[in-house]
Amino acid sequence: MSTVKNHPNILDINKIREDFPILSRTVYEKPLVYLDNAATSQKPNSVITSLTEYYTNYNSNVHRGVHALSMQATEQFEMAREKLSHFINAKSPVEIVWTRGTTEAINLVAAAWGRKNIKSGDEIVVTQMEHHSNLVPWQQLAKAVKAKLRFLPISSDGTLNLENATSIINSKTKLLSIVHTSNSLGTINPVKKLVSIAKTVGAAVLIDGAQSTPHMPIDVQDIDCDFFALSGHKMLGPTGIGAIYVKKNILENMDPYMTGGEMVLEVSLDEARWNDLPMKFEAGTPNIADAIALGKAVEYLENIGMDNVRQHEMEITEYAISRLDEIKGLKIFGPRDIRIRGGVISFYSENLHPHDLGTFLDRNGIALRTGHHCTMPVMRILGVPATARISFYIYNTFDEVNIFVKTVKEALRYFTHEPQRH
Repeated sequence: MSTVKNHPNILDINKIREDFPILSRTVYEKPLVYLDNAATSQKPNSVITSLTEYYTNYNSNVHRGVHALSMQATEQFEMAREKLSHFINAKSPVEIVWTRGTTEAINLVAAAWGRKNIKSGDEIVVTQMEHHSNLVPWQQLAKAVKAKLRFLPISSDGTLNLENATSIINSKTKLLSIVHTSNSLGTINPVKKLVSIAKTVGAAVLIDGAQSTPHMPIDVQDIDCDFFALSGHKMLGPTGIGAIYVKKNILENMDPYMTGGEMVLEVSLDEARWNDLPMKFEAGTPNIADAIALGKAVEYLENIGMDNVRQHEMEITEYAISRLDEIKGLKIFGPRDIRIRGGVISFYSENLHPHDLGTFLDRNGIALRTGHHCTMPVMRILGVPATARISFYIYNTFDEVNIFVKTVKEALRYFTHEPQRH
């Protein structure tokens, strides 16, 4: 049995759980144990209610009407932008452009900034641990403009190998695009150090913050990145809403990603002039209700305190790793230093395929993720076809970890007919 103690947490987890209605449901007549937060988080009542309130009380388009409903919708919509701006410490709300999520945010930068600034012979640097969303857009851009894609490699412990970073990031580098926290390894990358290296050679930097924004304090000014992408659904908000932070001076010089309504200031039959920031990049009717609901999610997280969120996840992740270490033949990927690891644990057993394990756990009410996690290159580097992945958030408990580990042991006994040591 693990020697790690279940230390009293500064968060009242049981109280928090009361805010999430889905956590009270059962799956196959078993209490739901939700450990798939890296894929999407659950939503508190305040977020769910805000969606109903919008559609019930002031459903209207924004920025276009002088009537009461439109003005209320516009006020709430822009207030949500301000909340998110404050949450990541942007200088101004105009530096926040709404997108459908991190994937669209990165594609926006690739199209609106990349095609204008990256030319033949230039280099784009990413890491080997990138989610496909921060790899494929740069592959496509590099092919289109005849640029070169280079990679910061992964060390055996799941961290980045930065021995040759200053030669990989060089005078030819026009963009460094890196994941803040790996969704498959849990690694928290030293983004400030990498930004500093990139700035010495004049390269722009994009941070994929999909897995970091929900789980730790984010300060884009302190990081000094040029672009920062995030998704709302991973931080208690709805699906289909996210944002890209862009430094204002860069945003002003970017071409529109899409054209049409809302993003124009004046149109004639022959030409058009673009609207002010950030509407220049928000063509068409935006995702109003979900943006407002994301603002409520930000409020919820700020009330808890992101330092508290991070502390809870460090404690429960450390405990979960110690419990999984009890299982013979189970390999855990990613760094062991909890200070540079997020609340994600990917693991593999040669005795049981992850998909079989996932099915067994599901029948016991436990939700986790199995597969390549949109990081196929990482799986090839690890030498496994797939992994099982658990990921934590503010409502997960140590008791849930115990249930999970107990059920994994039961699955291995069931499929291998071998006793697991305790």
